[in-house]
Amino acid sequence: MRYVAAYCLAALSGSTPSAKDIEKVLGSVGVDCDAALAKKVVSELEGKELNQLIAEGMGKIGSMPVGGGGAVASSGGGGAAPAAAKEETKEEKKEEPEEESDDDMGFGLFD
Repeated sequence: MRYVAAYCLAALSGSTPSAKDIEKVLGSVGVDCDAALAKKVVSELEGKELNQLIAEGMGKIGSMPVGGGGAVASSGGGGAAPAAAKEETKEEKKEEPEEESDDDMGFGLFD
């Protein structure tokens, strides 16, 4: 991913980036560059319009599932899911401890 990011940064100059350009960008932030990977990125992106590739990628990202498993999916038919969600949040609130102290650690944040 860092090689593609370096390619994109080098492309901001207006010219088609080379493997040397990728090495220069990565070296400027203290990251070692594998010349073979840099050449592979350049060869894979050769002849392709970067803006078009980014637009295509954004379309693919929009269809990717993301997020944690804790969300309740809303469904069009049935009132049981919201009621169950309310009961679940009430139970979660009851289980939370009142307040934890720093005494067991031997120091406080502002001591």
